[in-house]
Amino acid sequence: MPDYFALFNEPRRPWLDAEVLKQKFLALSATVHPDRVHNLGEAERTAAQERYTELNAAYNCLREPKERLHHLLELELGTLPKDIQRIPSDLMDLSMEVGKACREADAFLAEKAKVTSPLLRVTFFERGQEFAEKLQALRGRVNSLNERLIEELHQIDAAWQSGAAPRSALLQRLEELYRLFSYFARWMAQTQERAVRLSF
Repeated sequence: MPDYFALFNEPRRPWLDAEVLKQKFLALSATVHPDRVHNLGEAERTAAQERYTELNAAYNCLREPKERLHHLLELELGTLPKDIQRIPSDLMDLSMEVGKACREADAFLAEKAKVTSPLLRVTFFERGQEFAEKLQALRGRVNSLNERLIEELHQIDAAWQSGAAPRSALLQRLEELYRLFSYFARWMAQTQERAVRLSF
């Protein structure tokens, strides 16, 4: 398994500065970018393409907290994080709200798709705005929870670097955060997808 942290000469840790990571990616990928190696021989172009693909995969993994935690946990534990589908009880209500709002938006969109009259489409536009606002409010709540997770990730990163807490306890909490980031990413995607469809 590749160590994407090592690829960017970064220590394995829960938090990375996004701008520093971006600058490292741009510097490392500049020499192997397909536009720069098109005049080389076949073997050199192939090697450069493989290196560029690896750097791109590493950058996309490390820049997102959820993917970075997944990779870190896999490296540190030697296995994939456990995929537990049980939503924490304090998030169950929000999960139900997201599910209900998505089902209602889907039903509305199915109903709207059947309408051909321009006059009726106007009333559907107004109703669609109400659904869009409801989805936007849910996205705001999920985003707020996501921001709190990012703050906690900063705190765990400080403890990780200082050795102030046992590594096993930090890894356990990071695995929990990974799952929470996964829930939030799924809910954000579900609500965003409906919001986009409602805008047409």
